[in-house]
Amino acid sequence: MPIIAIAYLIFLIAPVLLLALGSFGETWSNTLLPSGFTARWFQEVASDPSFRRAFVTSLQIVGTTCLLNLLVGLPLAYAIQAGAKGGVRFAARLVTLMPVAVPELVLAFGFILIFSTDALPWLGSFWLLAAGHLVLTLPYTVTALVADMEQLNLDEYEHAAATLGASFFARLRDVTLPLLRTSLLSSMLTVAALSIGEFQLSNLVSGFLSRTYPVVLLQAFYGATGFACAATIVLLFLAVLASLTSSLTAQFAGANKTRSA
Repeated sequence: MPIIAIAYLIFLIAPVLLLALGSFGETWSNTLLPSGFTARWFQEVASDPSFRRAFVTSLQIVGTTCLLNLLVGLPLAYAIQAGAKGGVRFAARLVTLMPVAVPELVLAFGFILIFSTDALPWLGSFWLLAAGHLVLTLPYTVTALVADMEQLNLDEYEHAAATLGASFFARLRDVTLPLLRTSLLSSMLTVAALSIGEFQLSNLVSGFLSRTYPVVLLQAFYGATGFACAATIVLLFLAVLASLTSSLTAQFAGANKTRSA
């Protein structure tokens, strides 16, 4: 069993290590490892106008997706936790998780069919792409928030506040948001990690001016290998950074809950 685990880890890590080596290699053609050493590939990525524009677009999409997740995910999770009971609660959570089960290509083709008509000519727009990222990431936000609401016994705190005369908005400001702030931060970091690397839906839905970094990255592999490796390492760094920060935030929240208990 340890041999299988080690082999699996090598299988996962080897491509990343090869990408890192390729990003600093001078040439890499028909050989196992690149030859030479250079940092010019990262300089070329940074100076390439299409990659700069795609990088900014990706950051804008990530920020918009996180904001939309807050505006939609928090009320939806609160409604499921506080209002839905029995079969309605199960159905609501099932519908929320549907985008995870449905392949992204199916969702993308649905977007193409609906939003390329004369009535809804939005295909290729920035906001349609952000809406697509919202659909893909919302299940993770809602699931995490509902689980934390249950674990924190949010309904008991709100009931206690209500018996003391607190209005709904007062409870939201003084009870719900303070209790969920760490969960919200962790959820948004997870959404950022998912959004920054999303490719399938973005490749089919985005327009020329709204192409994200992963979409432009695909074209790099038709050219210089070192350039493509360097561009991939940049994307990988951002995704790993968001994932690690989300994990650390979740661990910090868990430690605080343990101390509070």
